[in-house]
Amino acid sequence: MQKKEERNVKKRPNIVIFNPDQMRYDALGHMGVNPGTETPFLDEMIREDAVSYRYAFCQNPVCTPSRCSFFTGLYPHVHGHRTMRHMLHRHESSLLSELKEAGYYVWMNTRNDLLPGQDDDIFSRHATEIFYGGNVPPAPGPVNPGLRGKPGSKYFYSHYKGELATDERGLNYTPDDEAVDAAIDRLKSPADDRPFCIFLGLIYPHPPYRVEEPYYSRIDREKVMPRIAEAVPGDKKPLFHRRIREELGMQDFTEEDYKELRGVYYGMCSKIDAQFKRLCDGLKEAGIYEDTAIFFLSDHGDYTGDYGIVEKAQNMMEDCLVRVPLLIKPPKDFGVDAGISDQMVELVDFYRTAMAFADVAPDHSQFGRKLQSNLADRSVKVRDYVCSEGGRNEDEIHCDEFHDDKNLPTVMGEYYPRQKLQTDSVIHGKAAMIRNEQYKYIRRIYEDDEFYDLRLDPQERMNRIHVKEYAEIIMEMKELMLDWYQKTCDVVPFEKDDRHSKEMIRQAVKNICPPEYKAEVERMIENREGTLFEIRKYCEEAARRT
Repeated sequence: MQKKEERNVKKRPNIVIFNPDQMRYDALGHMGVNPGTETPFLDEMIREDAVSYRYAFCQNPVCTPSRCSFFTGLYPHVHGHRTMRHMLHRHESSLLSELKEAGYYVWMNTRNDLLPGQDDDIFSRHATEIFYGGNVPPAPGPVNPGLRGKPGSKYFYSHYKGELATDERGLNYTPDDEAVDAAIDRLKSPADDRPFCIFLGLIYPHPPYRVEEPYYSRIDREKVMPRIAEAVPGDKKPLFHRRIREELGMQDFTEEDYKELRGVYYGMCSKIDAQFKRLCDGLKEAGIYEDTAIFFLSDHGDYTGDYGIVEKAQNMMEDCLVRVPLLIKPPKDFGVDAGISDQMVELVDFYRTAMAFADVAPDHSQFGRKLQSNLADRSVKVRDYVCSEGGRNEDEIHCDEFHDDKNLPTVMGEYYPRQKLQTDSVIHGKAAMIRNEQYKYIRRIYEDDEFYDLRLDPQERMNRIHVKEYAEIIMEMKELMLDWYQKTCDVVPFEKDDRHSKEMIRQAVKNICPPEYKAEVERMIENREGTLFEIRKYCEEAARRT
């Protein structure tokens, strides 16, 4: 039996997951919305053998909750993954563990934001091989190391670092580069003949905003898509917008400063494109590119100066945060309809699609949808709407990053402004978004809800939640959100529980089981070959026969 299973496994395609952190969807040149982007390899890839989704959305706008979601096919509210400090629990499986169990050789680096470090065995349960890195000297720092200045300066909380220096080789060789090289080495020298799954989680383009040449100068700052201006009180945006700008202290930032920051960010995205090309070239050199399903996706986006804000926030739902790149290259024999798909999808669909390519059935309830039909025909509809969520209840003080350990953040930390605001339950309160092609509705438990007409207001500047002409549409969106929550609010485990312990069954039948049947009945109890009621009936029938 084992040999038959191994033969079947070998027919399955390899799977590669390339996962940059905090990459906006508009960083992809082929989307045609940002003339200042440079992603030539990704742009070329969709012309021949891949599909890139114009409307792909994450289920939470920060790293760990999003990854716990798209690696399981579950929404954050289903299993309590809404913070950076709550990763997959011991009893939870993932795409990685399920593929490993099905016979895949699973390789991953340790930029994961998925598996908890205090569980000594969890990495071995989810992966066959872990690449820890740390084998090269630290990469050179910024060209201008004193740029940040002292508290109160405009750069102090901006995360802007600018140009990075290079070493004697002309490189700024980061842990990302080391991990990409290690993955390529494994592709060229496989450990065995099993199909493999590579999970390559990268740091870039996560802030701080910094990159080396040639990527630093590659982006024409004048061509970069203009940022969205700061919200004003009349826009009726959430309180976070005003308070975070106050805490960031970037009031002295000029438009030229923002252009520079955005140029550096998109330069980081251009480096991601180059790293992805290196990985795909490695697949081609190993002769396995055609036999591999490749996924390129980010966990969430980045403000990058939009609304006068940098980085991200746990419960903000603007498209710059929740709309992300998702590009899929199926195996060669699939028959892909290459190009850009305009269908709405969620990152939970990644889990189900990867599992379908591997021909492995999920071992738990999940909510992802297989994208194979759309990959074969981009006109095939996937979803009528998408959802995201985040934030906390007032009494969930353990959900904010300010109170998550004994070492409270200090003003010297670059994340201090966002961490500080998380102590405010109104600003950090739970929010849930539902979005279709034209409208976006956001439910907030401690502030006014939000509603945007995206055709009139694609920048999400004007909250129209109290505009009477939208009342009926808003009610319809609320009903859809309620329907979504009701369908997904809990899951039933696949594994069923016995209602009675072995001892309960023994005690229930001890006086009705004939002596000559006691050994057989004990064997049945020990091996759970029947419920209490079935074993009781067996004993009663045996008693009638004797």
